[in-house]
Amino acid sequence: MFLKFSIFTPVKRIVAFVGAVFLLLAAGSEPYQKYIEKYSQVAISEMHRSGVPASITLAQGLVESAAGQSTLATKANNHFGIKCHSDWKGKKTYRDDDKANECFRVYSNAAASFKDHSDFLRYQDRYKFLFDLDPTDYKAWARGLKKAGYATDRLYADKLIKVIEDYELYRFDTEAGEVPESPLQIEAPVEVTPVAAREEYRFSLSRKVFRVNGVPCVYAVQGDTYESIARANGLFANEILRYNDLRDEEPLKAGDVVFLQYKKKRAARGMDKYIAGDGGESLRDIAQRFGVRMSSLKRFNKLPDDYVPLEGDTIRLR
Repeated sequence: MFLKFSIFTPVKRIVAFVGAVFLLLAAGSEPYQKYIEKYSQVAISEMHRSGVPASITLAQGLVESAAGQSTLATKANNHFGIKCHSDWKGKKTYRDDDKANECFRVYSNAAASFKDHSDFLRYQDRYKFLFDLDPTDYKAWARGLKKAGYATDRLYADKLIKVIEDYELYRFDTEAGEVPESPLQIEAPVEVTPVAAREEYRFSLSRKVFRVNGVPCVYAVQGDTYESIARANGLFANEILRYNDLRDEEPLKAGDVVFLQYKKKRAARGMDKYIAGDGGESLRDIAQRFGVRMSSLKRFNKLPDDYVPLEGDTIRLR
């Protein structure tokens, strides 16, 4: 997405780009400061909605839009250089970028561009690993974006990091409150009293209970089974299987989420869809990830019982 030139790039385009850069340099940091003042609250709001750090959003907006002064930003409200792709149904504009006459998204206002940027990262499978990173580790996020192919510029991560540090954008990641741990909106853990279901099942340590989509859950550790987790929480084995869309016991891997109550019938607000990747996820995997009942996903998407997600499939979550 970031601009790059070759010997075949039209001279007019290079002159226009250099001119824009010259104007920014001549004005000092003023355009950057004004951009930050204007859009920092939007970035913070998106951080809480989606889990994308505000520092990353602002840095990408500054770099991609030349502090809001690029043609895409001024004419199309596109602050992040997001191209149309096959799932875009909105207005379009065409400009030369990596290739001639490429399609870019047009937004009604800048806020819509910021929201679509958050959703673009949150719903695209290739960016999924970013949400496992520390939300205050802007360097890891910047390098992860480059690794995932957000931009073709080999120095893209370094540019984001420099902008974040030059303008102290990292302050927006923490001062406005806690950043969600991931787009799943995982709530803070609470301590629970251990339960001794039988003499041979005594748990000497309390266990943290999290919430995904508002539903209490735990994360499996080595050696856990659904039955052992059920007993530790005063549940019957068949109950916990139903809560997790299972009929029979299946092996648990460390890190698997296990719900302790029925999942919700729809995902949290703002979590409207998921775009499947090539990682071999099942529909149940997606249901577990977002804390939604598998029966709801089938109903929302009119899916047969034997449905297997294919790369690029859009799954409605609510």
